[in-house]
Amino acid sequence: MDAFNYSILILVLPVVMFLILGLGGKYMKPVIAGTLGSLSLAVMAVLAYTTAYQYFFEVGKGADGVYQAINVFHFQWLRFTDTLHIDLGMYLDPISVMMLVVITTVSLMVHVYSLGYMKGEKGFQRYYAFLSLFSFAMLGLVVATNIFQMYIFWELVGVSSFLLISFYYVKPSAVAASKKAFIVTRFADFFFLVGILLLSYFTGTFDFATLTASNADICVSSTAGMSFLGMSVLSWAMLLIFMGGAGKSAMMPFHIWLPDAMEGPTPASALIHAATMVVAGVFLVARLFPIYHFGAPEILTVIAWVGAITALFAAVVACTQTDIKRVLAFSTISQIAFMLTSLGVSKFGEHEGLGYMAGMFHLFTHAFFKALLFLGAGAIIHAVHSNEMGDMGGLKKYMPITCITFAIALFAIAGVPFFSGFYSKDEILASAFEHNKAIYFILSFAAGLTAFYMTRLFLRIFFYESDKHYHHKPHEAGPMMFIPLIILAIFAFGAGYIPFGHFVTSDGASYDIHIDWQVAITSIIISFIGMGIAVRMYYKKNDIPDRITASISTFYKWAYNKFYFDELWLYVTRNIIFKRISATIAWFDKKFVDGFMDSLAYVTQAASSTIKDFQSGYIQQYAFAYLLGALILVVGFGGWLIAFICK
Repeated sequence: MDAFNYSILILVLPVVMFLILGLGGKYMKPVIAGTLGSLSLAVMAVLAYTTAYQYFFEVGKGADGVYQAINVFHFQWLRFTDTLHIDLGMYLDPISVMMLVVITTVSLMVHVYSLGYMKGEKGFQRYYAFLSLFSFAMLGLVVATNIFQMYIFWELVGVSSFLLISFYYVKPSAVAASKKAFIVTRFADFFFLVGILLLSYFTGTFDFATLTASNADICVSSTAGMSFLGMSVLSWAMLLIFMGGAGKSAMMPFHIWLPDAMEGPTPASALIHAATMVVAGVFLVARLFPIYHFGAPEILTVIAWVGAITALFAAVVACTQTDIKRVLAFSTISQIAFMLTSLGVSKFGEHEGLGYMAGMFHLFTHAFFKALLFLGAGAIIHAVHSNEMGDMGGLKKYMPITCITFAIALFAIAGVPFFSGFYSKDEILASAFEHNKAIYFILSFAAGLTAFYMTRLFLRIFFYESDKHYHHKPHEAGPMMFIPLIILAIFAFGAGYIPFGHFVTSDGASYDIHIDWQVAITSIIISFIGMGIAVRMYYKKNDIPDRITASISTFYKWAYNKFYFDELWLYVTRNIIFKRISATIAWFDKKFVDGFMDSLAYVTQAASSTIKDFQSGYIQQYAFAYLLGALILVVGFGGWLIAFICK
């Protein structure tokens, strides 16, 4: 659509900046490279906000009052059949426009913040090149016109995260973490690819608009009557696609990569957790929601339960962690699980689609307060040179701005009234309460734990040991770091006041959000109980935490060790996949595939050895062979001639 032609620059600029910084960054001063990257993101953010305003307030709505999908540009890349082809383009609809705002805002804050945080780091220009590539991958993913284009950018997001996690490539733990993240997410992406191929084989298209049109009619009709192991083919396809999303969004059992991904630079962690990388699974389910709802509702039930269990699991583990970035990592897992659960319990249209709207709303608010939490953690680590809570305490008097902004993020994620997280989380709980009481109780308990462990984190950093003596006096971060904190704090507080239901809903129609006070009051009480317990235990140093830990030592040990999921994966990988499956395949490959090729080589070598004497290089032998051959021809021809005459 001509009205949005300028929005193509949102994708072009980060690619150009990646090439400039990646190829020419070594010839620039670090401050120039960082400034160029940040200015590029600032322009992209302005374009994204312009696009959002124009779409939501000027041309996005159709005559029926429903927001329409718009193809800004669209062209055919690879053609397989008359109907099946891979296209590339830019697709605008409510969730993609919303994600443009989220990605560019968070990425801009990370770019500016990194000017201070990464100052003096070796590879500074390379870091900004990777940030530009990551931004391009995330933006390309959310505006993809079809599922295969999404998959291309999905993999590019994986590559970008690998590069950022392994930025400190001389650090063994960072290299190991990047490999772990890459391998686990690629393993899940294999299922995603199989699901895409299965879906496209029966529907004959990759196109989102075609797949989801008319209540996903093409998906339902093309797979009607087809089943495998008691489940429809469409359900299998959507389950496999969700498994890819579960890997990227770190849902159980694919969650093991995300805590280790904290080995990368802290601003990069903020981008991974707050923008599109980890919420890609949520976006994927939302993008294909009509197919899930109308064609595979049982998979939505699976999604809801996977999300609910993951939310509780991650919240329990977060209560025991002492590395502040790992607490935030498990917090992200839990919050993403809330979003997926909300989609899982949702229906379609108006009030029935409350869960869809709530999940997207929480994705929106979470982006800002989680980015604020990570950047705040970065400022703290920058001041005390440690990630461990035990090395912190009493920092409120040294870092007042960080303390206040961190507190705003805490109130938002804990669901304190008047802060953004309260409004989005309340809608998720209300949707769960309506559709599945068991899931509602699980999420409510997880929300209480969230309030507890986040308050624990805040108090252990800024209070607890208020008389703690530091070898080097901590100090507030510089303007390049605390200005993004202040801006994100404003978003973390005010994002909840946006009438989100007027912009993003399951069917595109406007929906007025109403707070369900029965659910809201209950959640407020639960959150305050969690925060109150944390205040009692961690406001001042005391022996209560140690006594509680001792009384539940076995459970605490299991939770601290993340219920040994890493060890379980290692056992499965080494003893089942490697020793059983891979060893059998390797034996077949060595004995049969390699054996066959070795046999061909042996026959060729033997034949060569047999005839090699014919190429001796001695003229006498060649003359003898020539005369012998001529004699044989003469005798043969003579014998034939005599036989012919006698006949």
